[in-house]
Amino acid sequence: MKVAQLIHEIPRTSSFKRYGKVSRVVGMMIESRGPRTSIGDVCFIHLSERGDKIRAEVVGFNGEHVILMPYTSVRYIGPGCLVETTEKPLQVSVGKELIGQVLDSLGNPLDGSELSHYLPFVLTDQDPPNPLERPPIEQPIEVGVRTIDSLLTVGQGQRIGIFAGSGVGKSTLLGMIARNTKADINVIALVGERGREVREFIERDLGEEGLKRSVVVVATSDQPALLRMKAAYTATSIAEYFRDEGLSVMMMMDSVTRVAMAQREIGLAVGEPPTTKGYTPSVFASLPRLLERTGTNQHGSITAFYTVLVDGDDMNEPISDTVRGIIDGHIVLDRELANKGQYPAINVLKSVSRVMNHIVSERHKEAAEKLRSLMATYANSEDLINIGAYKRGSSAYIDEAIHYHPVIDAFLKQKTNEHPSFETSVTKLCELFVKGE
Repeated sequence: MKVAQLIHEIPRTSSFKRYGKVSRVVGMMIESRGPRTSIGDVCFIHLSERGDKIRAEVVGFNGEHVILMPYTSVRYIGPGCLVETTEKPLQVSVGKELIGQVLDSLGNPLDGSELSHYLPFVLTDQDPPNPLERPPIEQPIEVGVRTIDSLLTVGQGQRIGIFAGSGVGKSTLLGMIARNTKADINVIALVGERGREVREFIERDLGEEGLKRSVVVVATSDQPALLRMKAAYTATSIAEYFRDEGLSVMMMMDSVTRVAMAQREIGLAVGEPPTTKGYTPSVFASLPRLLERTGTNQHGSITAFYTVLVDGDDMNEPISDTVRGIIDGHIVLDRELANKGQYPAINVLKSVSRVMNHIVSERHKEAAEKLRSLMATYANSEDLINIGAYKRGSSAYIDEAIHYHPVIDAFLKQKTNEHPSFETSVTKLCELFVKGE
């Protein structure tokens, strides 16, 4: 910070500290009498018996009482513990030093190392860019997954959802994208993951090569709801910093559903009424605010992939429906395709990229439309074909779909260590029908 900025801050700096006292603890909710503070401010709760303090955040008010939720467990907190306000919301360190690091929700390295004290700080909760300052998406970005690059082309700065049930391969797909993408840097948020899965994702799916160009933010399922929610905000702030530095950022969040669940826990704790399927109104207010922060601005771009856990493979459950209405496209992973051994198990007919038609060539678009048409024709007649009720020659369209079906199946399959370039994927798509003759 420059000297002039420091001088400017002096009149706004308080010369005394404000304290309150804990009066009640219910579940993960802490209620205190005072101090004077605001929603989102970070407070320190002093544990008198242990001589240390923990951080908590102001999430609401009850009359003149302050409602806080801690970033750690509520153990050792009791009536009379002092509550000290910092009068500031949560901030995290940012900078190139973070690349290759695995961080917690508060931006601290999980391996116990310390970051430089000279790194700048950014707020975790920021406003989305002004809509008129968002440049239009005009060019595709390579993600290294043949089905996506050729049939669901993603633009640089696009936000797209990956909708899947559990165990259908979304983590593997994210790992492939992180390793193969041509973006300058990856920012990956793992929210509500099992502790076992975190290291497996980093070592197996992401790999050493992917970690070298990534920043990973982790909040496991055993951590408090506030910490799980903050992981998403911290990762987004880090991605925004690198975007403002002029870089092309690839952001991946697994999963938005668990962020919504964490927000629901917080909302219920502060007394919000449950609405659709138990989700509180704040969930549906916070999701667009979080998801709109990514995308393009006048400096750089954040291309974002958000995974959505589809409850019971129901694509119309509240969170899926809300997220699908906010983002710029969706990729559906199909359990039936996974059971048949097709990986990645992307259901092309149920997936769409809303910017693809504006960023690809006419030849590319026509080839993708023809492949979709053949797949749709085969899917509509598959039952008749499988039981032998269809006779060849009855329909030229169905005959063509049957002819190309094995060729298309082979095109859609891809090994996890395979890395086709964008140009190779598009060329193979355009030549597919010539080779299938």
